[in-house]
Amino acid sequence: MTTFNLRQLRLRSGEQFRDRVEVEIEPLVLGGQEYRSEPALVPADLTVTKASSGTVFELAFRVRLEGPCFRCLADTALELPISAREYQAAKPGEDEDLRTPYVHDDVLELSAWAHDALALELPDKILHSPDCAGLCPECGKDLNVEPHTHVEERGDPRWAALEQLRNGSSG
Repeated sequence: MTTFNLRQLRLRSGEQFRDRVEVEIEPLVLGGQEYRSEPALVPADLTVTKASSGTVFELAFRVRLEGPCFRCLADTALELPISAREYQAAKPGEDEDLRTPYVHDDVLELSAWAHDALALELPDKILHSPDCAGLCPECGKDLNVEPHTHVEERGDPRWAALEQLRNGSSG
């Protein structure tokens, strides 16, 4: 887990600190599937700006996620630009809504922040292509490789007696 010690900064109001840091991106689990950053350590731009009422943190990086397509389970890679901003109120007693959850004892938890920022930027479904056909619900074959339809309509055997009545046979 990547962290950044804020005690070393000693910024005054109006001052800004910029640094290029390496952030470890923890794997994301979505829909039971795991998506990993490749590489796991990603270069990121960290900016800390001291204001009179608190501190503003900014983190920007590009990440390449690898994992399965939501529809067909094929290997998929997705590249996303991430830009996140957090605010920390100057006084510990101020409104808790104005305190970032990523700062504890003057240590900024970069990995947790990057993980959450990445999760917020993900599309609804991670697909290997926008027109992915997915898997066949009958046989499980990949419809992108082998498009097909099943002509045989199989009924539920529990309804067979009612089907016979509907067809007029009494068998």
